[in-house]
Amino acid sequence: MAKRKSAKSSINKQLIIEAFAEMARQKNIDRDLLQGIIEDTFSQMVRKKYGQDSNFDIIVNMDKGDIEIYLLREVVAEVEDPNLQISLEEANPEKEEYEIGDEHLTELNLENLSEFFGRRMILMAAQTLSQRVREVERDNVVAEYSQKVGEIIVTEVYQVRRNDVYVMHNKVEMRMPRNEQIWRERYKKGESIRALLKEVRVHEGQGQPEIVISRSDPQFLQRLFEIEIPEIYDGIIEIKGIAREPGERAKVAVMSLDERVDPVGACVGMKGVRIHSIVRELANENIDVIPWSSDVKQFVTRALQPAKVKEIAIDTETRTATVVVPDDQVSLAIGKNGQNVRLAMKLTGYSISLVKEGGEDIELVEFREEVGDDLFKLLIEAEIETAKEFLKADPATLLSLEGMTPEKLEELRRIMMAEFEEDELRDIDIRPVPVAEAPEQGGSTEQ
Repeated sequence: MAKRKSAKSSINKQLIIEAFAEMARQKNIDRDLLQGIIEDTFSQMVRKKYGQDSNFDIIVNMDKGDIEIYLLREVVAEVEDPNLQISLEEANPEKEEYEIGDEHLTELNLENLSEFFGRRMILMAAQTLSQRVREVERDNVVAEYSQKVGEIIVTEVYQVRRNDVYVMHNKVEMRMPRNEQIWRERYKKGESIRALLKEVRVHEGQGQPEIVISRSDPQFLQRLFEIEIPEIYDGIIEIKGIAREPGERAKVAVMSLDERVDPVGACVGMKGVRIHSIVRELANENIDVIPWSSDVKQFVTRALQPAKVKEIAIDTETRTATVVVPDDQVSLAIGKNGQNVRLAMKLTGYSISLVKEGGEDIELVEFREEVGDDLFKLLIEAEIETAKEFLKADPATLLSLEGMTPEKLEELRRIMMAEFEEDELRDIDIRPVPVAEAPEQGGSTEQ
C-alpha cells in the first residue's frame, strides 16, 4: 500500500520580513538598522549553505517585504567547486553570452525558505535575528534612559513584591528596591507614582538593562523643589544642601542670588502652599527650609532649628561644633530619637555636641552606638537624654528597661564617666548597681 505523502510546511520570506518590520515599529527600532540585521542574518545562512568563501549579493526591500540573493560564480570548463564555479553549459543554456573566466550571477529561488535552507537553519536564523533585535532594543533603552538619570519620571506600578516595586514607563520595566522607597508608603498595582530615575545598570550576559528608580534619594526632593518653586528652576534660588530621613523629616538649606528675594519665603509660599504640595508628595514628610550661610556658626545654629542656641564653639580643623543650649531647648535640639541633631550634622558636615546651659554635659545621642538603637529609644522615652542624667538615674529604673543588664549598665557608666573630669562628677550621686543574689544552697553545717 502506498504511503501518504507528508505535507511540507513552507516559510514565506515576505511574512518573515513583515513580522520583523512590525516588531521594529513596536520597539522603536530604526528600519535601516533592522534591514542591516536581516542582511547579516541571511549572509550567515548563505555562507553556511555555500561555504565561507562564497560570493553573493543580498538585497532586502523592507517596503515590499522581499529578499533577493544573487550567487556570484566563475564560469569554468570543468566544475570543481559548485559553490564557487559554474559550467559554461549551465551558464549559457543557448551557448551564447558567457565565456570561460567570466563571472556569473545566479538568483537563488527563495519562494520557500524552509525547502531552500532547511527548517533547522531557518529556526537558528530566526533565533539569531530575534536576539539581534533584542540587543538593539536594549541599546536603545540604555541610550534613552541614561540621558534621563537624575530626572523625575511618572510611572505606573504593575507588580508589588516583598522587597521591590516594579513599575512601567513607556513599556520599559523599572525597579524600586526597598531602600529606595519611602518606608511608610504602600504601593498598589495600577497606581501612578513619581520617582527619580537613579541608575541604569547593564549586566553582562543579561537581556534588558536594570533601571532603578527612587523616592528616598535626596535628589528626588531637590527635583521636587525645582518643579514646585519657579525661583529655584530659574536659578534665582539655589539649594545648597539637603539632609533627609525619608518619610520622616528633611532639612533643606537654600540661598538667594537676588537680595530682593527671600529664599525661605519663596520656598514655603503663601500660606505654605508650595511646601505643602511637596510634603504631600512625600507621605507628609516634615521639611525644614533654612537659609544657608557661609558663616559656620550661623549655619550650624540655623540647622538646629527649631531649637534656640545659647552659645557655639567651632573647630574647623576637626569639623566639630560644641553647642550650648538652654535646658528647655535640649529636647528640641535633639529631636525625636536624635533626629534633629542628626540631620543638622548631615546638612552642615560638622559633628555636633550638645551641652546644657546649666553645665557641661553630653547628649545621650553621642553614645547611641554603645547603647544600641532599641535601648536608646527607651531611654529617651524615659526622659533620660544626657550622660549625667543617665549616671544619676535610679539603677532599678534603668534595669527595668528591656535589654538592660547589670553588666551593660556598669559598662555604659564606665564609658560615660570616662568623658568627664573627676570634679565634674563630684556633685552626682551615682548609686551602686544591685548585685543579683546567689541562689540558696540546701543543707546545713553543725558546729
